Amino acid sequence: MQLEQTLNQAKCTFPFTHLGADFQPSNSIFTITTWLPNAEKVNVIDLTSSKPIGTLKKVNNSHLFRGEFKVKQAPQFYAFEVANKQGHYQVVDPYQFQDEAYHAVHFIDHGAQNVYQQLGAQLIELDVGLAAPIQATRFAVFAPNASAVSLIGEFNYWDGSCLPMQKTDFGYWVLVVPGIEAGAKYKYQIKDAAGNDLPHKADPVGFFAEQYPSHTSVVFDHEQYDWQDKAWLKQAKKDKYHQPMSIYELHLASWKRPDADSAQTYLSYRELAQQLIPYIKDMGYTHIEMLPVSEFPFDGSWGYQPVGLFAPSSRFGTPDDFKFFVDQCHQHNIGVIIDWVPAHFPEDGHGLGRFDGTHVYEYEDPRKGWHPDWNSCIYDYGKDTVRQFLVANALFWLDKYHIDGLRVDAVASMLYLDYSREEGEWIPNVDGGNHNYEAISLLKWMNKEVYEKFPNAMTIAEESTSFPKVSRPVFEGGLGFGFKWNMGWMHDSLHYIAKDPSYRRYHHNEITFSMVYAFDESFVLPISHDEVVHGKGSLLRKMPGDEWQQAANLRAYAGFMYAHPGKKLNFMGNEIGQSVEWNHDSSINWHLLEYKKHQGIQNLYRDLNHAYRKYPALYELDHNKEGFEWIDHGNADQSILSVLRKSTDAKQKMYVLLNFTPIAYKKFKLGVQDKGAYQLILNSDDNKYWGSAYKTDKKMQSVAEPWNEQPYSIEVNLPPLASLFILFKG
Repeated sequence: MQLEQTLNQAKCTFPFTHLGADFQPSNSIFTITTWLPNAEKVNVIDLTSSKPIGTLKKVNNSHLFRGEFKVKQAPQFYAFEVANKQGHYQVVDPYQFQDEAYHAVHFIDHGAQNVYQQLGAQLIELDVGLAAPIQATRFAVFAPNASAVSLIGEFNYWDGSCLPMQKTDFGYWVLVVPGIEAGAKYKYQIKDAAGNDLPHKADPVGFFAEQYPSHTSVVFDHEQYDWQDKAWLKQAKKDKYHQPMSIYELHLASWKRPDADSAQTYLSYRELAQQLIPYIKDMGYTHIEMLPVSEFPFDGSWGYQPVGLFAPSSRFGTPDDFKFFVDQCHQHNIGVIIDWVPAHFPEDGHGLGRFDGTHVYEYEDPRKGWHPDWNSCIYDYGKDTVRQFLVANALFWLDKYHIDGLRVDAVASMLYLDYSREEGEWIPNVDGGNHNYEAISLLKWMNKEVYEKFPNAMTIAEESTSFPKVSRPVFEGGLGFGFKWNMGWMHDSLHYIAKDPSYRRYHHNEITFSMVYAFDESFVLPISHDEVVHGKGSLLRKMPGDEWQQAANLRAYAGFMYAHPGKKLNFMGNEIGQSVEWNHDSSINWHLLEYKKHQGIQNLYRDLNHAYRKYPALYELDHNKEGFEWIDHGNADQSILSVLRKSTDAKQKMYVLLNFTPIAYKKFKLGVQDKGAYQLILNSDDNKYWGSAYKTDKKMQSVAEPWNEQPYSIEVNLPPLASLFILFKG
């Protein structure tokens, strides 16, 4: 009775020992044992020949069936003909495919990519001697301290006693189930070391998941989508450091919402492809960056509390729908970046927290394993299995979804053991310091793997401290990221531009200081979602002054951003002068484009993007000091800056004049390096941008009058609160 009780209570740890077939050649006895709840009668047939073998008998009037048969030769594969009160059905015994199940963990530690190629629900084919192979799914999950794991799903009425999984020596649980195909819904029923039931767990390596309330994993076939982006992938080989990169950051759920009479809450991936891509192309952005798309349970987390790291959120459609979205972006020459969150995860019952009753994925000590800011768990970066899991996930998005870049969230919280902790709330490293060596090692490994296996991809760090060499190669002692967000530039420049123009002269260093370290890293200049939420106000509302001055300040600031070395990132809504803070529960206020002010701001961002892409002087040397010169950074009294941007060959020169006061200046003198003609290519005060249309000549000729320590000079009518881009024509 002990085996029957163990199976009935879903406590079987080694079902391959008890279930399946056994053949004794010495006496030609073929024994089959199976556990089939609700079965009344079970006949065995040879799967290859369809010939009957015999009938199994109930053991102790339980759901355990067993039979011994005298045979000349044991069948290679067999199936059950099952009868119960509901009718008849055929089932191929999963427990005859032990070798196929164990294949899930063969060489699992021989490369991070093996994690998503072997774990989770992998669709396979079983050659059983029939005209066509049997379709099956191989399941594998890591739960080293569990006493039992069962596969549950629609296919067994979520009954944990039906399909116990086999524990392997390395802590993985495996099982191959014939007949389970793409679309099947499943979870894992896990018992802790003491035999207690845990909440049903979604698959940590699940490729597709349902939304609340089930959060069920869904078997998915990654081989069906037919990609059409070969031309883009070939083009992506270009050196990103010397190419324009203007990133449109967006939150898929609130960029635009369906019509009010629609039953949908969100636009689908395919609808976003239809509506977003034309907008991005028109506005001139080179890339989009999406807030996390990996599955997450709570809308209000914006995706930064992920549970299903290997599944794009089903809020917007299927994984193939997301592939279609990325594919369409690529076919229209738009790069795709996603936010990736390896810093922490939530405690939701179906997720990774105390996965098998112990801390499988998170640090055990809350001084390392609990994040006080976000009330979430922190991955244990010292465990090989966790490190492989995270690095595999980074590679997965580049591999299966052709993602062009990963912007890694909250890197600073990973690097420092005392991040957001008071004295006594954190554990020093082995040297007594506050660096998390394990996390640092993980990030280096992740970046090495990304650039070795996907050399055309990029990684971007959101890192807010002065940690050295974040965007320098690992072989140079760096963390290995391709780029780093310039949070110092963002903080100082926003603080400056929020000041009343009359006080800006006293804060002049805030707008110029970033050039002291501008080339220490490969920077992206971010005006991200974090700057327009939680009481910080929209970008427009950060600006001082009346309605016109607010818009003018924003336009001048946008010009400053595009003149400053570094790639560009703007959050959705910035480009139309969104009046209110971002709200994840509603759409951008697109109706504002009915008004000329907002039309003008949008026109400016569009023209800045197109000018940025057109003129190499504005992007080719974003990360090299040879491409930038101050013409005048010391004019604090007038709050005016003038800079020079140069192309790689120094033949193209773009001068940018920035006036951060509402005072206009006639015949303002600007020092230039060359004799010849100059042309105004963009003026943020232009009438089409809702500017004052202060009269400014579009063509100028330099004269041999030294100024700003330059041999020549030009005179410019400088509008109030404006940025002027002036090209040397020769």
